[in-house]
Amino acid sequence: MPVINFFEEDITYKLRDKIKVKQWIKAAIAEESFKLQELNYIFCSDEYLLKINQEYLDHDTYTDIITFDNTEEEGVITGDIFISIPRIKENAQKFAVSEIDELHRVIIHGALHLLGYTDKTAPAKKKMSLKEDHYLTKRVFN
Repeated sequence: MPVINFFEEDITYKLRDKIKVKQWIKAAIAEESFKLQELNYIFCSDEYLLKINQEYLDHDTYTDIITFDNTEEEGVITGDIFISIPRIKENAQKFAVSEIDELHRVIIHGALHLLGYTDKTAPAKKKMSLKEDHYLTKRVFN
């Protein structure tokens, strides 16, 4: 049975509308013709995510999200997505959007990575950004 979990590490954070968020993510995955097996979102502190970035990716920088693809079967999604809540709050101010909109953008961004989208080149980043916008318009909650 497909499952989406939300966890916290090194912070206390409660996601609003969890059931609706799960439905939204599942609908996006289905629209991309993938099947969901397990998806874990881990909300964490900047420092927690920095340590993961250093240890697993050899990057010594703060980031808002790191996605680990644990998929073993083609067309099926299994992964862990770490999201820095302090970075989300800072980016929301920087981009003049609400914190929940920024969080939802990053949540779907992580799922899109698992669906095969990348953001390493300008054209790929633009395509991914358009997909984020597409799925953000499909939210029936805020």
